[in-house]
Amino acid sequence: MIVTVTANPSLDRTIEVGALTRGAVHRASAFREEAGGKGVNIARALAANGHKTRAVLPCGGSDGRLLTGLLADAGIDFATVPIGAAVRTNVSVVEDDGTVTKLNTAGPALQGAEVDGLVATAVDAAGSATWAVCSGSLPPGVPDDLYARLVEALRAVGCAVAVDTSGPALTTALAARPDVVKPNAEELAEAVGAPLATLGDAVAAAQELRRRGARAVLASLGADGALLVDDGGAVHGEAPVAVVRSAVGAGDATLAGFLAGGGHGRAALADALTWGAAAVGLPGTRMPGPGDLDRAAVRVHDRLDPHRPLDLGATP
Repeated sequence: MIVTVTANPSLDRTIEVGALTRGAVHRASAFREEAGGKGVNIARALAANGHKTRAVLPCGGSDGRLLTGLLADAGIDFATVPIGAAVRTNVSVVEDDGTVTKLNTAGPALQGAEVDGLVATAVDAAGSATWAVCSGSLPPGVPDDLYARLVEALRAVGCAVAVDTSGPALTTALAARPDVVKPNAEELAEAVGAPLATLGDAVAAAQELRRRGARAVLASLGADGALLVDDGGAVHGEAPVAVVRSAVGAGDATLAGFLAGGGHGRAALADALTWGAAAVGLPGTRMPGPGDLDRAAVRVHDRLDPHRPLDLGATP
């Protein structure tokens, strides 16, 4: 069982157009509504590949009812914390060349009792879980230490904990010693306050997060693949994508694959790369299923080249 905790879930709407022109009227070639938020995406990816999972999330309003309906339709087990405000809606406009323009709303402010309810529900759901994931942005007004609080509470019931967030929520969570943190390259650079020009820079930044408390760092590096830094050292791998459809949710699929693969070591990194690459080849925030995964395309390198430049402007 892998439990996911999403403090700021969303109803994700994806619109596909040939090319986006500011101020123009466009005709969409496709439109989708999906349950969203990083932890929800991870649960969707796990469920699509036959892994037992439960999504924990605050939920309110008509869009919240639509969101949980989408989860139920997908056969995903979930536990909700009722809140007085509506969940947020995110809109992604995807162009034919893979360019994604995202319009994300901030989400509802949670009251103190609602935050306490989220923690209590997560702990209850994790009673029989191997892993729990705390992921995504924090809603307005929620203390920066929410994920640190969750790490401590979840570990107390015997659960390993992964954290995928950014900014103060990430730096505060490090002190609680999460088992894994999963920043992307931009979030990793922000956390250490230094640019990442080479793979060696990324390794050094990941090691800094480990010094601050993270037991392992899984960093997604866009077109340059992913990096795992733990007690065994640093391992780098990549998985080329022939046709890029949408990078939205690819990092969530990456973490889902890593945890599904056991949550540590080269084999889990290979699964992370497989799932992440498959997600990039799918439209919107669709998560890959077994038929989308191509493990043969993954390359996990025996030696890491610290001087390799990172192309962080490229699509993963």
